Amino acid sequence: MLVREFIDGAEVDQVLLVREAEVRSRRNGGEYLKLTLGDRSGVVTAVVWEDVEPAIAMARPGEPVGVCGRYANHARYGPQLTVRSLREAPAGDSCLEDLLDGPARAPEQMEADLRQLVATVQDPHLRALLDRVLGPDSELWRRYRLAPAAKYYHQAYRHGLLEHCLGVAQAVSAISATFPGLDRDIAVTGALLHDVGKLEAYTSETPSIDLTDAGRLQGEIALGYYRIRREIESLEGFSPDLGQAVLHIILSHHGALEHGSPVVPCTREATLVHMIDNLGGRLGSFDRLEKELPDGAQWSSFDRAIGTGAFFASRGAAGADREAA
Repeated sequence: MLVREFIDGAEVDQVLLVREAEVRSRRNGGEYLKLTLGDRSGVVTAVVWEDVEPAIAMARPGEPVGVCGRYANHARYGPQLTVRSLREAPAGDSCLEDLLDGPARAPEQMEADLRQLVATVQDPHLRALLDRVLGPDSELWRRYRLAPAAKYYHQAYRHGLLEHCLGVAQAVSAISATFPGLDRDIAVTGALLHDVGKLEAYTSETPSIDLTDAGRLQGEIALGYYRIRREIESLEGFSPDLGQAVLHIILSHHGALEHGSPVVPCTREATLVHMIDNLGGRLGSFDRLEKELPDGAQWSSFDRAIGTGAFFASRGAAGADREAA
């Protein structure tokens, strides 16, 4: 079964990917292990109450593990898998790709689309900056292509950053012709680079995504700002005004001080990138929620990222078609 197919009372005996593992204290003074397990369809909270020490050694974040237990929807704790035992995942018992979520488009196609978009940037300074950061021979490009866009809420998988930034930049490019006064080259450049700080803020070398020390201590916006500022300063003759415009997009793309931006958007281009970035993240959350829904379900549970439950009308129509068939 896929995780999203688990039903109340189901007995589970299969290989899942360990996303997170945390030892917690029990009220009686003992310890238990709380896990986040998953596959390509979603994640489930799991708890190990007995034989905690060997379970800790077995449950390594980023690696598959054999799980035997019972899934139940508790009135107080919600959906939860109570684990009876863990075992080493036998070689060949599962394909890691079956346990990992990923983008809808192939990375090769997204890279081709990005190259095509970068080629439309006419300003030589901005083009040089994009070539320096995202050129095919750039060390940063390899990391950018691989990195996740988030830890959980949207595009939290390999190649997620490329998928998210490309989508934002393509939308910004299309909308720029609609509103007067927008500098398309600045907006597209800012959109492609707005989340570059995530290269240092998140881990990406293993399937288990987490914040790095730098991500916790400095934050992805500060890391991205200083990264691109250094690149701009290394380019001879780069226009100070262009540099300021691009850096302002990076600093303001969360849109509000309470959301982590040290400044709010003060230019048309920064406002556009923030709005499309927010839209891309929201719609990415809908993608995540739909993947996690059981067959036949149209409503998700409450989701903090969108502030409500998500409704998918087409899933009801698809279910009715299957029943009719």
